[in-house]
Amino acid sequence: MGVFVFLPLVLPLTAWPVARLAEQHLHPRTATRLLTALAVVLALCSTVCLGLVMVVGTAQLPGNPLPDGWSDPEVRAAVPYDEIVGRAAIPALCAVLVACARTLGRHARVRRRAHRALAGLPDTEVAVLPDAAPYAYALPGRRARGARAGRVVVTTALLDRLAPGERRALFAHERAHLAGRHDRFLLAVRLAARANPFLRPLGTAVAYTAERWADEEAARVIGSRRTVARAIGTAALLSRGTPAPTLAGLAAPGPVPRRVAALLGPAPAARNWPPAFTSVGLAAWGAAAGTAVSAMSSANSAVTMVFILHAATPL
Repeated sequence: MGVFVFLPLVLPLTAWPVARLAEQHLHPRTATRLLTALAVVLALCSTVCLGLVMVVGTAQLPGNPLPDGWSDPEVRAAVPYDEIVGRAAIPALCAVLVACARTLGRHARVRRRAHRALAGLPDTEVAVLPDAAPYAYALPGRRARGARAGRVVVTTALLDRLAPGERRALFAHERAHLAGRHDRFLLAVRLAARANPFLRPLGTAVAYTAERWADEEAARVIGSRRTVARAIGTAALLSRGTPAPTLAGLAAPGPVPRRVAALLGPAPAARNWPPAFTSVGLAAWGAAAGTAVSAMSSANSAVTMVFILHAATPL
């Protein structure tokens, strides 16, 4: 196992180049799916790494509930034992679990409050709130059999300030968020960033590409890229954003000028994977290689640790 158990902690750095290049050179749908998959796998591997190192560190604590054989010198020689790193992994893993639990809890609370706010409104796809604050977002549906995919929530203050074409762009944009289940991508990358801070650039990139994905779908539906660009610019000037970063919306915080500029240009080409001999292609293959090495390192370390500790555990 050796020092390879520590590789998953730093291998997320291999995904940094593709996080930036994917925003510029890949179709937003492809970029969102690719970056989310990389972030989730790398986060899981780094968490497994912390767990393995924590087991070694826990074995050195006095009064620990682990079998005595786990702290024998032979076991220490077979695993990457380091007193400082082993003990530091204990609070680090606890911090990861607490941060992920808080993120999930806040996401659930925001969704519950948003659903309660719609309790007295008609059960339609578009929910119009009589609110003086201009904002709009896509609210995923409750997890129940036969329930709708979600609802578009918009306030009267925002609708009153949008032209008819811009309203159609707004609704098409939010429906694209619901159809693509973008809230799942956003939540996944936020949890991954909580598990490993090196994955934050991927979370920022996915927040942007998910909005670009909805922008392109809205432009395809209404047939006017310029109208969608105007709607985004108007909503960004008026809106306060969404209740939570994992609830997507037309005026979500981020590089709005880049979104508008992209819509004023030609539509991006749809590819499942970038060409190999391009900057984004090389970055994607580098990130994929880093993810594969991370997965193999964590799997190999976990299996080795199981065999070593099983042999050290008395029957």
